[in-house]
Amino acid sequence: MPKPLDSQPAQPRPQPTAADYRRWRQYLADEKAEAGIYRALAERREGEERSILLGLAEAEGRHEAHWTALLGDQLGKPRPASLRSQLLGFLARHFGSVFVLAMAQRAESRSPYSTDPFATPAMAADERIHEEVVRGLAIRGRTRLSGSFRAAVFGANDGLVSNLSLVTGMAASGVSAHVVLLSGVAGLLAGALSMGAGEYISVRSQRELLSASRPTQVTLSAAPALDLDHNELVLVYKARGMSQEAAEHRAAERLGYFTCDCDPSLSLHPEKASDEDEHEAIGSAWQASVSSFCFFASGAVVPILPFLFGMVGVPALVVAAVLVGLVLLGTGAIVGLLAGASPLWRALRQLLIGFGAAAVTYVLGWAFGATVG
Repeated sequence: MPKPLDSQPAQPRPQPTAADYRRWRQYLADEKAEAGIYRALAERREGEERSILLGLAEAEGRHEAHWTALLGDQLGKPRPASLRSQLLGFLARHFGSVFVLAMAQRAESRSPYSTDPFATPAMAADERIHEEVVRGLAIRGRTRLSGSFRAAVFGANDGLVSNLSLVTGMAASGVSAHVVLLSGVAGLLAGALSMGAGEYISVRSQRELLSASRPTQVTLSAAPALDLDHNELVLVYKARGMSQEAAEHRAAERLGYFTCDCDPSLSLHPEKASDEDEHEAIGSAWQASVSSFCFFASGAVVPILPFLFGMVGVPALVVAAVLVGLVLLGTGAIVGLLAGASPLWRALRQLLIGFGAAAVTYVLGWAFGATVG
């Protein structure tokens, strides 16, 4: 049997069986697929990220050579990669998104090499290190997505849960299907408008607070008229967080001469007047507002779909709950994938929280209806 290409000291191993050969062929197929995934991702990256991904592909190639050497004349016909690897490969070739890195991170964390007697310790260590490498690459994409993705998930889930709770509560109280539908539509509009208005105010307020905290360029015009013996310009720079030495040097620099015995390395770049793009600030606030409105409305419309199509009573509530449950499972699974965690647990968590809120309002609506009745 050909000697494996790994340089680690050989360990006593059991005699390979037919099941071992089948497992090795699957390992070989998955290693080839993983190397292809990293190469496909590298084609969509530049600079350091590209070199890191190519380095991962090279490492997977070494693992591939190990299993090829072990198989020897038992190599047989190439086997297809696992469904997970095939899916990752498709996404990497056509999209190259952060979802691929998040799923690859989870795949690396579940490597079986640490318990397989035919995998070398170096290979098992490689897989553990690969998880951290991919995690580091995925952090950049997660950071870019975190703000908009949080708003999307929060808005859609808020619409789903709040309107499902409203619809179930109204239906449990015994009112007609027409009233339930009107309540759902009213809840959709009221919630979406509230979300949009709140997001607009939040973004504008945040920008206004940041603008108020940004240093002005008054020193550009006021500096020449300052009393040179009582240079209050030093106080300006000290208030901005500079040390006494750095503030004195900067003030002297601003006045055009040097009276302090300072290190020239303290010199900073000259201040430049910066014009704030007011249209950009307003546009960003409007964009956040419209996005929140749409995300909430897209979630809130789901619970009222059965009533829009003429369904009434318990069947309408069951269909609404099923539709909302599917969407909650989907958003929870996406959150889990992006977090590199179990998508199943995240999906079930979203489902339990949403249905729990709906169940509470159903009981309250039933109790209110029974009391009034």
